[in-house]
Amino acid sequence: MAADPLVTIAAHSITHPPDLTDLPDVQLEQEILQSKKILEEKLGIPIRYFTYPEGKYDERVTAWVKAAGYRGALTMDDSENRFSNQSKSLLAIDRFGQSGLSQALEQAWGGLQLSAWQAAFDFDAPVVKSEITLEKIPLILISGGKPVTIHADSRYQVQEILTQTETAEDTEFAAGVDGGFFSMDSLDSNQMIGPVLSSSTGRFIPGNASENRKLRDRPLALIGNDTLRFIPFDPNRHNTLVGVEAEMPNLTDAFVGAGFLVRHGQPQPLESFGDLFDVNEPRHRAFWGVHGSGQPIIGVSAEPVGSVMLGQLLVQAGFREAVMLDSGASTSLAQGGESLVGYTPRPVPHVVALVSHKKMASRSDCTIARLSSNQSR
Repeated sequence: MAADPLVTIAAHSITHPPDLTDLPDVQLEQEILQSKKILEEKLGIPIRYFTYPEGKYDERVTAWVKAAGYRGALTMDDSENRFSNQSKSLLAIDRFGQSGLSQALEQAWGGLQLSAWQAAFDFDAPVVKSEITLEKIPLILISGGKPVTIHADSRYQVQEILTQTETAEDTEFAAGVDGGFFSMDSLDSNQMIGPVLSSSTGRFIPGNASENRKLRDRPLALIGNDTLRFIPFDPNRHNTLVGVEAEMPNLTDAFVGAGFLVRHGQPQPLESFGDLFDVNEPRHRAFWGVHGSGQPIIGVSAEPVGSVMLGQLLVQAGFREAVMLDSGASTSLAQGGESLVGYTPRPVPHVVALVSHKKMASRSDCTIARLSSNQSR
């Protein structure tokens, strides 16, 4: 074991006293220093770590561990399991006891996969939330599952739309983010700005001709059974079902986003956003796209950020394509029936959702029922 580079051997005292803090200094020196010396002599390797018996320590014990030349020491708390990144210091690294392994396994996550060699898509991965901070901007990301959209019959909080919209028995809406722009004419309007096709209704609704002209070259999101694309919106070609279906066979969902944040793995410059309102002012931002691994991702910035910097951060996070959604007061993200933002956002009628398949059935079996008008708001 000592010769195996994948095994790290740590000292654990000589006699395993139940509480090192009760021992006088002369005994602490023996338990902490001599255990290191014996292991190093017998094994011929450096012993760099110490594990407190039963996890008990105080400042005096830690001082002896430091004096002995250990780089780090492990502890544990019988009353509370904590991950290592919640530790007080490298001389008090928290760990899970055997009774907490099930909790650790539920929360453990190895991160998104590395980028695929080819621009493939992965709609079978489990839906997982992660929180990262880049350049002091915290981002909440949810990846995995199959992307779909929901066009509700009115305006609701995102978590309400997810929980009130029905799916097939083997599927569930695992998470969702607010989607495209919508009309503000009335509080209960579900009229979108630009054309929209949603799995939840199965209907294509063309956009208003005068508004469509202002959306030229904005990202048109196209979702199919096993693929998705983001292309510049052309109001002359993409305002009919025939026009959008010509861009993608087996099309299930389509809508126009706010702006391209990342294209082909590159962050987009300020001029690419055209005359988008407050485009580079610090605001809460909602976005979605595809990671280099091929998994779809939805997310929000937990602090205000400009669009140009957001695109740069998403490239660091591994996005190969990313589109900004309706942001500012509409910025919403929900998972498991709960909002993940620390404020009450403006209700919205449109959601980009991630569908998780409980039984991993065929994607073509996924059916979504329209949000009924007689359901509670």
